[in-house]
Amino acid sequence: MASLQHPTASLQSKHVLIPGKPLAQKPTHTVSLPRSTFSALKLKLAAATRRSNGAAGARMSATAASSYASALADVASANNTLDATTSDIEKIDELFSDPRVSDFFADPTLEVEKKRQVVDEIAESSGFQPHTRNFLYILVDAQRIDLINEIAKEFDLVYNKLTETELAVVTSVVKLESQHLTQIAKQVQKLTGAKNVRIKTLLDPSLVAGFTVRYGNSGSKLIDMSVRKQLEDIAAQLELSDLTLAV
Repeated sequence: MASLQHPTASLQSKHVLIPGKPLAQKPTHTVSLPRSTFSALKLKLAAATRRSNGAAGARMSATAASSYASALADVASANNTLDATTSDIEKIDELFSDPRVSDFFADPTLEVEKKRQVVDEIAESSGFQPHTRNFLYILVDAQRIDLINEIAKEFDLVYNKLTETELAVVTSVVKLESQHLTQIAKQVQKLTGAKNVRIKTLLDPSLVAGFTVRYGNSGSKLIDMSVRKQLEDIAAQLELSDLTLAV
């Protein structure tokens, strides 16, 4: 892998470890994709870039992220790799949530070729689909890699729509057992009538105990079974009681 000439010692995530020390240079890997598939992806992403250049501010970024996500989903659907591509995007989203990683790719002083070499390392160690790797290449070349986390969110929405899937985000203090997650999924399916339910898990020690479930459009609905919520309710009742007594 290319040497990362960057202040941080390493770029690390749950899925990937990118050492910060110089390693032997190696040629960039060329990924073999059917010419028609790669050309289609490049054309779709070029169109997305042109559309985003005509917008402004936050709206421009949102429009671009949505267009990029839709383009990638189209290619994944055509290759019957939508689920595998979704797994790739989840790993990428987690990786780029690390500021050290996002800062490395956003650094304008680094050559594009070095960033492509790091993309190769990430793709190889994570087992990405060939079109996912090429998608990252194109974002790096177009200097739009800064949109990757927004693209991941938009890709989730596209995936859910294509597969009639309801996304439920389960947040708990400790990792829940699979049977508990299955029960939660069944309950969300009953509440929403969705054909499929996909569970994402997060850890949050501030909940004290218990869990929360967010689902619906942009997580608009909440089931709160946390101890923190119970404590907040008790505190609110005590404040109300104090206020009543004071009157």
